Amino acid sequence: MRDFRPVTHHPILSRFPNQDKLGRMFPSFLPPTAQQLTEATSIALAQQIHQHAVLTPLSSTPIATAFVQQGTGNPPIVLLHGFDSSIFEFRRLLPLLAKQHQTWAVDLLGFGLTERSPQLPFDPVAIKTHLYYTWKSLIGQPMILVGASMGGAAAIDFALTYPDAVQQLVLIDSAGFAAAPAIGKFLIPPLGYLAAEFLRRPGVRRQVSLKAYVDSSFVTADALLCAALHLESAYWHQAIIAFTKSGGYNFLADKIARISHPTLVLWGDHDRILGTADADKFQAAIAHSHLVWVPNCGHVPHLEKPQFVAEQILQVCAQVV
Repeated sequence: MRDFRPVTHHPILSRFPNQDKLGRMFPSFLPPTAQQLTEATSIALAQQIHQHAVLTPLSSTPIATAFVQQGTGNPPIVLLHGFDSSIFEFRRLLPLLAKQHQTWAVDLLGFGLTERSPQLPFDPVAIKTHLYYTWKSLIGQPMILVGASMGGAAAIDFALTYPDAVQQLVLIDSAGFAAAPAIGKFLIPPLGYLAAEFLRRPGVRRQVSLKAYVDSSFVTADALLCAALHLESAYWHQAIIAFTKSGGYNFLADKIARISHPTLVLWGDHDRILGTADADKFQAAIAHSHLVWVPNCGHVPHLEKPQFVAEQILQVCAQVV
């Protein structure tokens, strides 16, 4: 039988907290703009982020991996964010799940506040390798793996490669069938830098956010800040360009039918980012799957309808023996 005991010899890095003018304590690896957060869930998550030194075959030195962990109780739930995003995506969902289960949100390699290095590869193989060693080091037992948007594709790829680490999948408006733009192969200097800078523009990011929600009132200054904090991380440009040039998860569509794990598919019924047709494709392709539509909701149900999403995920957890 596989030994699922967690490996704990790689330390959680010291947080060296910084204090803002209001006396709030934040980890030192967060950019100073984090002190401008105003919403309670955003502030609470920011104050609880840790970095853990994860040793992988990708590098001779450990990778400082950003995560938040709350709650107790098994099975553990692990949350994976979308493209050019971070664990701040789960600031509303994570506390609801943690009331009943140990819940983790992890910044994938090349994204969020996880350490980037110019020596590291930033592609799906590296992402799942890093995630596996993060899981092995921090969690070490089969999990409910939840992926949103690109995080859903990452979860599928991980489950196919490391099936024993996953009990069940939850896909939230998941990538996997939708092909990424072919522009990646043309991102040669200086075009790659210019494309990344375009993606970084506040106006561009605001328009994407407005498209992601049904209720535009969610697109607050705090929400836009949460979605942009990781842009200040070192080597953000290089990582986002490298991942895009790799083709991302374009290879995954014909592999989705191989999933044997029980799978819950959650989909916003007004998704204007990926549309709604892929929800039925996932249900048809995955043998043991169940589709639940999230009513009056866009591409990010975990932000727009966190209570509904939490209830669905906790029902999945209750069925695990």
